[in-house]
Amino acid sequence: MLLDTGSAGVRVMASALGSALAGSLPAQTGATDDPTHNASISQCAIFASGYTWGSVKRADVSIGGKLAGSLPVQIISDGANPTPTDCASRGVVDIGSVAQLGANGVVGIGSAVRDFPLAAQYVLPATYYYCPSSGPCANTRVPLDTQVMNPVADFTTDNNGTIIRLPSLQPGGQASATGELVFGIGTQQNNALPSTANIIPLDSNGFFTTTYKGSAFGNGVIDSGSNITIFGDTAIPFDAWGRYTPSTTLSLSAVLKPTSGALKSATVPFQVANTASLLAGTYAAFDNIAA
Repeated sequence: MLLDTGSAGVRVMASALGSALAGSLPAQTGATDDPTHNASISQCAIFASGYTWGSVKRADVSIGGKLAGSLPVQIISDGANPTPTDCASRGVVDIGSVAQLGANGVVGIGSAVRDFPLAAQYVLPATYYYCPSSGPCANTRVPLDTQVMNPVADFTTDNNGTIIRLPSLQPGGQASATGELVFGIGTQQNNALPSTANIIPLDSNGFFTTTYKGSAFGNGVIDSGSNITIFGDTAIPFDAWGRYTPSTTLSLSAVLKPTSGALKSATVPFQVANTASLLAGTYAAFDNIAA
């Protein structure tokens, strides 16, 4: 599973569950605009790399001994309904397979509790649908309690945040890297917040402001679902895919701060190496690839 701090909710490939389990999970119903309130709900989830389409069902999700019971989750590519046109056109690339996604699914633990709170008030394109037994799926509003949900927020304890601990890597990369996901902040001995921690409040969309070389960008985000550092700098050489290829490794930094207010900022150093040189080897874990 791909651990993603840039999204909210659990999404699992139907192929990873198997037909028996995927078929036995209860369908989520109750779409606001469904006249029967009994039609199953499906979702189009759009990511930077493409989209996933599939039914929303209820499942008990257990992670590290913690349980999120009867959680609305997306079953990706379950074949229950054809992909709507607006989903395919907006998402462009179908990443609804293990080969395309590179994982059996996504565990979204971002700052939001529900994945699309606005969908409770408005009919959003390429988001939620109710799918009657006959006829095509239709765009719809859905109540918050039927939306795909951050599993950590549904835990009974240690549910106020997460910590991801990762090791420093060698400049040339490593064959693999093992990290740690800790549930809760300030609730256990292993998740205490240091007194020196820089606290960067997020705006209503989950963003903070990033300043790089004097230019401020209001859509900063720490996204573990992306495998590179993403920022714009035309002074750095790049390849056909937009990945940076400097002749020597660059030592850079950016300043993170809230989008509003005068709270303390944090300067984050990072390095950018030559992507082509790194990927020419056999290693898979890097912390200095950027685009």
